[in-house]
Amino acid sequence: MKAILQRVQKGSVSVDGKVVGKIGPGLVILLGVGPGDSESQARELAKKIAYLRIFADENGKMNLSLLDVGGGALVVPQFTLYANTDKGHRPSFVGAAPPSLARPLVAQFTEFLTWLGIPTQSGEFGAHMLVEIHNDGPVTISLEVE
Repeated sequence: MKAILQRVQKGSVSVDGKVVGKIGPGLVILLGVGPGDSESQARELAKKIAYLRIFADENGKMNLSLLDVGGGALVVPQFTLYANTDKGHRPSFVGAAPPSLARPLVAQFTEFLTWLGIPTQSGEFGAHMLVEIHNDGPVTISLEVE
């Protein structure tokens, strides 16, 4: 399971011109699921993200977590995180989990974040989405659990 975290002042995701998820300060999480991923990995990744200290304290140091600052999370399913560009000029996505596996794991990951106390919204699995990200810092971090 892979995630790209972007610390944001605000973020939103729209489908067909309608906003389906929106947060203020917090994290936009681009989430990819691989074919061997499981519920335990979704739980582990959610916990890691909730407690990751990437928000500034009173001294400007990255010492606070998403939970500490009361920030929100916007989860955007993104199978393209598993793109393979080793051959040719067109990426292959055979390394991404099929929708039958990925859809429930994205939902479980989102539920785990909510259970940990993070106000969480999400994009729409399988839809063409327009994602608006107001990256703060900029801070962008890549995580992977295996």
